[in-house]
Amino acid sequence: MSGFGAGVLEALVIVTPFEVVKIRLQQQKGLSPELLKYKGPIHCATTIIRQEGILGLWAGAAPTVMRNGTNQAAMFTAKNTIDVVLWKKHEGDGQVIQPWQSMVSGFLAGTVGPVCTGPFDVVKTRLMAQSRSGNDMKYTGMVHAIKTIFQEEGLRALWKGLLPRLMRIPPGQAIMWTVADQVTGFYEKRYN
Repeated sequence: MSGFGAGVLEALVIVTPFEVVKIRLQQQKGLSPELLKYKGPIHCATTIIRQEGILGLWAGAAPTVMRNGTNQAAMFTAKNTIDVVLWKKHEGDGQVIQPWQSMVSGFLAGTVGPVCTGPFDVVKTRLMAQSRSGNDMKYTGMVHAIKTIFQEEGLRALWKGLLPRLMRIPPGQAIMWTVADQVTGFYEKRYN
């Protein structure tokens, strides 16, 4: 529950508005300067607010919340489970696993989230990429987008981009958990 809650808060406060701006800027790749709708991140954000309202920065918030919340919940649960199964390490037991063990556990736990959240990631990107101004919105919301993508492109389309996510997230989680486990282990040993 803690992981899910942290992911939801992260998605609503930080991730969604910044991802909307990032995706809109990325859509302009290859355009000549005179064709650019957005001149940079600040111009992009202010243009979205002016044309679509403040909520335009939160386009795709529902799938982003689901992606981040589910990802964090799955990752924390998987990490604790992997530590118990592989290393007989229980949270709060005072045992400090070796850095290489943390890396293995973190890497494996880092694969669970992207696999579980692939459809939310695809839908998030599609909803954020479309402008809310005008009547040319292909997707009206998260459920409609999932249904449309499935019908038009098939089930596998809901996991498009999984390989690049698996190339980025698990190694990052391996590093993060190695550091976190060593710091946590230091305090568990000291205060148990």
